[in-house]
Amino acid sequence: MRTADRAPAWRTRVTAAAVVVVLAALDLGLKAWAERGLTAGRTIELPVVGLRLAHNPGIAFSLADTLPTAVLLTGIGVIITGIAVLTWRATGPGSSMAWPPLAVILAGAIANFADRAGDGVVTDYLHTGWWPTFNLADTYITCGALALAVLALRPARTGASTGSETEYDAR
Repeated sequence: MRTADRAPAWRTRVTAAAVVVVLAALDLGLKAWAERGLTAGRTIELPVVGLRLAHNPGIAFSLADTLPTAVLLTGIGVIITGIAVLTWRATGPGSSMAWPPLAVILAGAIANFADRAGDGVVTDYLHTGWWPTFNLADTYITCGALALAVLALRPARTGASTGSETEYDAR
């Protein structure tokens, strides 16, 4: 493979890694702020979503909250590894459209994993009153998954210049 063929993949991979690092750091910073600045049981009402400190020992919607932390971390670590591999493959030569949502999902998963590794719980701080309290990493995972679903539902299109099909998959 020529250097010219590798350069775009290299740039895409660096960009994907930067997205993951910046988004995960933003969520972890907000979680640290929530731990210091919010009082448990008290909600700060804001126009769209309130702020309320909560701790989730399980995964989404407190599922598996009775499992030992080591079991959760191991399972989540395996899932993160799989998402990282998919992201790496999606950023390879001829990058697919799947890499941005995969990078966003990876950022959310890593941020929640890092938060849980410290004390066995995930810090949540966004509260709607009609939905379980959640955090920014949860929104990354949800929005990334929705974007992947949209990409999966889009029909393959014919490339204008080559006449070849372009697929929207994670390769």
